[in-house]
Amino acid sequence: MKGIRLLLLFWLTISAISNPAFATVSPNPATDFTKAANAQWLEILPFANEQDFKDAAKGLITPLPNNGIIKDTKGRVVWDMQAFQFVLKEKKAPDTVNPSLWRQMQLVMQGGLFKVCDRLYQVRNADLSNMTIIEGDTGIIVIDPLISAETAKAALDLYYTHRPKKPIVAVFYSHSHVDHFGGVRGIIDEKDVSDGKIKIIAPEGFTEAAVSENIYAGNAMSRRATYMYGNLLPPSPKGQVGAGLGTTTSTGTVTLILPTDLIKETGQKMTIDGLDFEFLMAPGSEAPAEMHWYVKQLKAISAAENCTHTLHNTYTLRGAKIRNPLAWSKYLDQTIQLWGKNAEVLYAMHHWPVWGNEAVIKNLKMARDGYRYINDQTLRLANMGYTPDQIAEQIRFPEKLAQHWAMRGYYGSVYHNVKATYVFYLGWFDGNPSKLHVLSPVKAAKKYVEYMGGAKEVLSKARKAYENGEYRWVAEVGNHVVFADPSNKEARMLVADALEQLGYQAESGPWRNFYLTGAQELRNGVKELPAPNTASLDFIQAMDTSMLLDYTGIRLNPEKAAGKNIIINLVLTDTSEKFVLELQNSALSNRTGAAENADLTIEMPRALLNKVFLKETTLADAVKTSEIKVTGDEKKLHALLGMLDNFPFWFNIVTPNIPLPKN
Repeated sequence: MKGIRLLLLFWLTISAISNPAFATVSPNPATDFTKAANAQWLEILPFANEQDFKDAAKGLITPLPNNGIIKDTKGRVVWDMQAFQFVLKEKKAPDTVNPSLWRQMQLVMQGGLFKVCDRLYQVRNADLSNMTIIEGDTGIIVIDPLISAETAKAALDLYYTHRPKKPIVAVFYSHSHVDHFGGVRGIIDEKDVSDGKIKIIAPEGFTEAAVSENIYAGNAMSRRATYMYGNLLPPSPKGQVGAGLGTTTSTGTVTLILPTDLIKETGQKMTIDGLDFEFLMAPGSEAPAEMHWYVKQLKAISAAENCTHTLHNTYTLRGAKIRNPLAWSKYLDQTIQLWGKNAEVLYAMHHWPVWGNEAVIKNLKMARDGYRYINDQTLRLANMGYTPDQIAEQIRFPEKLAQHWAMRGYYGSVYHNVKATYVFYLGWFDGNPSKLHVLSPVKAAKKYVEYMGGAKEVLSKARKAYENGEYRWVAEVGNHVVFADPSNKEARMLVADALEQLGYQAESGPWRNFYLTGAQELRNGVKELPAPNTASLDFIQAMDTSMLLDYTGIRLNPEKAAGKNIIINLVLTDTSEKFVLELQNSALSNRTGAAENADLTIEMPRALLNKVFLKETTLADAVKTSEIKVTGDEKKLHALLGMLDNFPFWFNIVTPNIPLPKN
């Protein structure tokens, strides 16, 4: 298990990169085609409607202190909104930013402590997500304590500066993504939880989802997330302007304290410090474990992250399991039916609330109908024989949905959500046997370029296409030249130019960041910065042993393991767990129990296994000490360790990885 990297969740891992690889090649200005593409949005969308700006500013008690800069105990900056102040300086969007995205980021930048209604407060833009505080009779309930302990503490300190310093009696985790629980140790002590002074309330399945979603493919997800969140781009009108869902991610200490109370069914009720909560389960929506709730005394609904001021992702571009848009829609409809009649406030874990029953119902219905539309129209066209590419090009929201600011594609997009929905139901294959077993990207690229008359001819035509503003086509056809010959500088620069203009035009924050980061790496190459390694004892301890062993199987190199058969009994002395690891046919399985025919038995405490996964030691080094007892053929243990791959973080994305895997 030598050198394992636990890259838990994408926000966390990308934020660990402390030295962005800012471009050494100056970005280009917006072309006339990009200026025209961006200008059209001013005619299409209702920019005269300023209600969101009124709502985003409503209830402000105080802005974030220190110009939105939060530091850790060593003085290292973990949150810096000063770097994004350029977003607020000009109402009119610069030519290099889609005006709809610019408008969204001006709203997102409205940070500070806000009063939502009596007894309900929020701290916004102190991290990617909001921290919500509800005042009970004797204490406070904190909902979603951000990503980092430092930002959560700063947010709570800001609240206490302006409100009575009541003790925390409960913490909610609305769902299983790290920006909704990672800062918990910044606001409470685990001893108070174990002593029963503080409840931690979460939806059923939270722990498994929180520690597993990005483990198995975590390295690949995290590398792609450097594109999605633009962390390698400088904050500027030609670089990073935000992520649509929030500004960016904090870079502090990520923690976890396990829940004490689980919400298991819709309709479940709980009285907490004099307030009556009713819950609705929403698994498989925006997160594998998620819940909505209603507070009777406040007439306030939270739909967690399922109804914010953006069209969300049913598939996230960093890579993850596809989400179910039909279930998502139905949860929102249930929310309306359960609580809509009396609700006066709708608040979320990102962005700003809406007030008044009419606005609450409108926002819930628009989101409900949007996800349902994506689901149903994708299936309608699929059942008519259209392919995912054809479907994604055809589907557009009807006018009322398209004009509703809260369903614009700042984070998700109709295009990539539609493609994801096709795959959710029908998988990656579109039914055309010509696409069933295509050539690998490099082989195909070389043949394409050859068929098109060679790289020089392709680039000559592509440059004319660029001059005509055909940036999507330039990126597509130029990519073949890059993959056929990554050393072709002219091709790399032309594709970079095309991606840059596509980024300037993108309404989605993640699309913009993908395009601009790809352009940057084509121009400058991959900069191998210190790789993120966010392994945390909290997360390791929360994982069951089988999950850790599963990850070891993922690292097995089949060529090194070819023809090898090894059976190991693993005995964890401090937890009384027993596992069998069996290597056969280049696959490493694990199960509970003990094998009579094992080649060797390893006895060790789970606490030491945790240290191995935290990279504080290696199993090979631990064997040399008295911490581990090995009975049997120890050589087979070392042989197995030698079969495990370590995953490089800075693999290529816009150019081919070399050497290529075998077909």
